Amino acid sequence: MTLRSLKQIIPALETSDGAGVRIKRSIGQQQNIRLDPFLMLDEFGSAEAADYIAGFPSHPHRGFETVTYMIEGHMLHEDHLGNRGDLRNGGVQWMTAGRGIIHSEMPQQEEGVMRGFQLWLNLPAAEKMTKAGYRDIQPEEIPELAFDGGKLKLIAGSLQIDGQAHAGAMPDRTTQPIYADIHLASDGSLRLLLPEGHNAMLYLYEGSASLGESSLQRSAANVLSDDGDQIELHAGQAGARLLLIAGKPIGEPVVQYGPFVMNTREEIEQTLRDYRDGRLTA
Repeated sequence: MTLRSLKQIIPALETSDGAGVRIKRSIGQQQNIRLDPFLMLDEFGSAEAADYIAGFPSHPHRGFETVTYMIEGHMLHEDHLGNRGDLRNGGVQWMTAGRGIIHSEMPQQEEGVMRGFQLWLNLPAAEKMTKAGYRDIQPEEIPELAFDGGKLKLIAGSLQIDGQAHAGAMPDRTTQPIYADIHLASDGSLRLLLPEGHNAMLYLYEGSASLGESSLQRSAANVLSDDGDQIELHAGQAGARLLLIAGKPIGEPVVQYGPFVMNTREEIEQTLRDYRDGRLTA
């Protein structure tokens, strides 16, 4: 049993995406700042409608999956397959772009707080041209696990808490992703097992917390060391809320052009031709 340590901190940078939605981007702020198999992690959160109201009008994707976790707010997903999903407080939208999808994500509120995260999860070469798909995960479908010192929402993957194994709401993927929202009470602590070989990061979005003896930085990808099979978290007096995101590395070349992520430049050029000629979703 070996504890993982803090390896690197990637502070999120303020930017905008879609039609002007204000976000903070850590992983993916530059194309060489990734954590295989994760391509991008965005945090969005504002009580000002001007920061989110324009949303994400219709746009294409190919070659990866998007995972949107809504902490607070209401957004509508629609895509070319006819899927329509309401993303509300505590819900998750898991979209597999595969060979191609065209979708929109538009706010369904004109005021109030909209807050959450979007994660991009890469697909291995063998799955990049798979059929596109979409799943709405309602809040009540996500296991909420209590432990001495807090609670945890397990969106994907499996974790052991107090010696008991628990499975998340999303069925396993090739990259075996783990996605958990951890809430630690004042001075609360938690020790978790992590699969050896998984890349992992922690994203602290409320309060204060430490990994072992190292303080975690707010609004940043706190990347964990590669070795070890456990993490030990401790919250400060105000408690803490943070994401645990981990996955099995793919270990393949990544070539990205905006919303398209393939393995070679030639595949990107073919994707652009397919999109231009209306074949992206054929």
